[in-house]
Amino acid sequence: MAKKNPHLGSTLESLLREDGTYAEVKNQTIKSVLAYKLEEAMKAQNLSKARMAERMETSRSQLDRLLDPENEGVTLHTLKRAAAAVGMRLELELHQS
Repeated sequence: MAKKNPHLGSTLESLLREDGTYAEVKNQTIKSVLAYKLEEAMKAQNLSKARMAERMETSRSQLDRLLDPENEGVTLHTLKRAAAAVGMRLELELHQS
């Protein structure tokens, strides 16, 4: 008789929690989405990286770190400045886990 797959019918979230990688994957996903949204806003406004960095009053290399989905070492202050530079705002929420 064939073995039953214990993950059949489970969610990706439950699999990641069971694996112990949920928090890491979620953080990477959030950073990737933020970087993507900022890049899309820059494209929509025809903003170069140099002009965006100027609006943020920062360096181009700092902006590159912000737009790098792999780099999680970005401060809230930097995210807020980036959002403001493209006419957006950053909103954070806390939820019970």
